[in-house]
Amino acid sequence: MTTDAREFTPAAESGAETTIVEMRHITKTWPGVLANDHVDFRVRKGEIHALVGENGAGKSTLMSILYGLLRPDSGEILLQGRKATIRGPRDAIALGIGMVHQHFMLIPVLTVGENIVLGREPTRVGGLFDTAKANQAIQDLSARYGLRIDPRARTGDLPVGLQQRVEILKVLYRGADILILDEPTGVLTPQEAHDLFGVLRGLRQQGKTIIFITHKLREVLEIADRVTVLRRGKVVGTLPTAATDEVGIARMMVGREVLLRVEKTPATPGPVALRVDQLAVLSEQGIPAVRDLSLEVHAGEIVGIAGVEGNGQSELIETLAGTRRATGGHIWVGDREVTNLGARQTRAAGMGHIPEDRRGAGLVLNYSVADNLILGRQRSAQFSRRGLLLRLAAIQTWARQLMRQFDVRAPSANTPARALSGGTQQKVVVAREMATQPRVLLAAHPTRGVDIGAIEFIHRRLIEQRDAGAAILLVSAELDEIRSLSDRIAVVYEGRIVSIEAANTAEERLGLLMTGGGRGPTASAQAHASG
Repeated sequence: MTTDAREFTPAAESGAETTIVEMRHITKTWPGVLANDHVDFRVRKGEIHALVGENGAGKSTLMSILYGLLRPDSGEILLQGRKATIRGPRDAIALGIGMVHQHFMLIPVLTVGENIVLGREPTRVGGLFDTAKANQAIQDLSARYGLRIDPRARTGDLPVGLQQRVEILKVLYRGADILILDEPTGVLTPQEAHDLFGVLRGLRQQGKTIIFITHKLREVLEIADRVTVLRRGKVVGTLPTAATDEVGIARMMVGREVLLRVEKTPATPGPVALRVDQLAVLSEQGIPAVRDLSLEVHAGEIVGIAGVEGNGQSELIETLAGTRRATGGHIWVGDREVTNLGARQTRAAGMGHIPEDRRGAGLVLNYSVADNLILGRQRSAQFSRRGLLLRLAAIQTWARQLMRQFDVRAPSANTPARALSGGTQQKVVVAREMATQPRVLLAAHPTRGVDIGAIEFIHRRLIEQRDAGAAILLVSAELDEIRSLSDRIAVVYEGRIVSIEAANTAEERLGLLMTGGGRGPTASAQAHASG
C-alpha cells in the first residue's frame, strides 16, 4: 500500500539498526544526462550517514528527490518500511524530513524567532502573531537540542555558524526526524565546524537521523557512522567509516588513486611581484571593507589569505584585479603602479585573475568554450586582425590546445560554457588565466564547488605556476587548501591583516585569528607583510 504525506505513520522500531530511509532503484534523467541510475540508498535510524561523490555524481539530485524538490522517473521511497509518496517539500516536511541547504534560506532583516516560525506562526486572539509564544517555543526547542540562541537577535547580525544553527532549528521546529545537510561546513571556521559536529552528535543521541552531503573526506571520517559513495549516477558502495580512510573513499569516488595532499618543494621566492600599500576599499554598501592593508607577494611563492568570508577578501581581490576602485592606498605589479587603472590595463601589466564567481564573473555562459578561452585577449594580434576581425582558425587551435593541456572535458571547443559541469567550467577559467603565464595570479576560491579529481588537478597547476616564477595570492574558505598550498598565510579580520603565519601553523590558531582572537602585535604584519 502506498501512503501519502497525510496518511503516513511510522512503523514500530525493530532495534538500533532499523532502516528509516530506503530509496529503491531511483532513476532520474535530464536531456543527455543520466543523473541517478537505479540508485539504492538506505539510511539507518539514529545514524549520521555521509553521501559523497564527484560533481555530477548524482548526490544532490538524489537528495532533492528525497526532499520533494524533484520527482524521479522511476523507483520508490520507503520510510520505516512504508512506501511514501513525496510530491513536494511540503509532503517531505509532513513526513518528518527537513533539509538545510548549502546557501541559507534566511531573511536577514527578520529576527531569529521570526525566521524559525515563518509559515507556522503562533497566533493569539484576533489572529495576530504571538511573539512571546514563538520566542518561548524556540527557547524550549533550543534548550532541548543544545542549540541555544537568542530568538530576538536580528538574523543578519549573526555569524554564519549561528545562522546555520537557526536553519537547523527551523527544520526541527517543523518536526523533522530526518535532517539532510548539504555541504554544511562550507562557510564555517574550524571552531564553528567543531561546534556543528557537537550539535549533530547531540541530535543523533536524541534519535534524529542525519544525511550529510560533503566533499571534505576528513569530515566524513570524523562525524559519519557510514558513508555511501556515488560515481556517475551509481552507488559504488556503502561502508562503515571505521573500516576505511580518506584514500579509500577518494579511490571509490574517482575510480583511481588520488593525491590528497599537495606535493611541492619549498618555495624559492624572488623579487616582489605584487605590492599593496595601505589599501582602503569600500563595500557595495559604502562601508569600509579593506582597511589600511599592506602586503607583498614575491615571485615564486603562494601567499594564502585566510579569513571568515565577508572580512574583505572579495573586495581586496576585485580591487587588485581592477574591477573595483580603491579609496586609498597603492597597488604595484613589479615597478608599475596599477591602482585604479581598470581590468584591461591591470591584465596588461601581468595580472591574472581566477574570480570567485566563475559563472557571474569568470565566464560568459552563452559563449563557446573557445570564446571563453580568449576573453581578455580577443583584441590581441594572435586572435584578431587590427583588433576588429577575429582569427577563427587561430582561436580554434588555441582552444583545442588548452582543452588538452588542462583536461577540459567538453564535446567540442564550440560547446557553450553553460552546458559544462561546474568543475569543467572552472577548468576553462583556470586554463585561460594560467595559459598567459601571468606575473601575478589572483586565485579566489579556485576549487570551490568542484570535485576531488578537479581539486587535485587545479592544485597541481597552481604549484606549477609558482615553480615557474608566478606570484600567487590565494583566497580560499578551505583552511586545508590554504595550509596545503601556501608558503605564507596572511590572516584577515574586518578588512585588516592581523597576522602573517607560517604554512604549518595549527588550524586551531588560524581559526582563532580568523575570528578576532589570539592576536599579538600586528605592526610587523601590516608593515608590508613581507617574507
